[in-house]
Amino acid sequence: MKNYRKELWFNIPQRRGFTNITPQVNDCLRESSIQEGLCLVNAMHITASVYINDDEGGLLQDYEDWLEGLAPHEPTSRYRHNRTGEENADAHLKRQVMGREVVVAVTKGRLDFGPWEQIFYGEFDGRRRKRVLVKIIGD
Repeated sequence: MKNYRKELWFNIPQRRGFTNITPQVNDCLRESSIQEGLCLVNAMHITASVYINDDEGGLLQDYEDWLEGLAPHEPTSRYRHNRTGEENADAHLKRQVMGREVVVAVTKGRLDFGPWEQIFYGEFDGRRRKRVLVKIIGD
């Protein structure tokens, strides 16, 4: 069995944003030369997420609106975590809802997606570099 590991780095200039990272993950899969196995894609920061869904602008805005409704950024005084001097408690909660990682089957050298599925990086406390781990195992 072979394994492959690579870190992808992102710097979202806004506080929040969603980025389709499927092309970068596909590049990793090609580099790995693995034909059959599993691909893990993992946000390595507790205020960011990796998830799978449709790449449609209305849906991305719906996520933004829905998450802000669930865990509004302001007033920041509503969160105990922010008493530590941070102002990102909402980002931790948004990450919890959206998830830490995804695992996608690799079949015949391709990510084995269902219709419309794409991999996204979700940022909830941006404006600095953060990394995503891609780990692929198989033959």
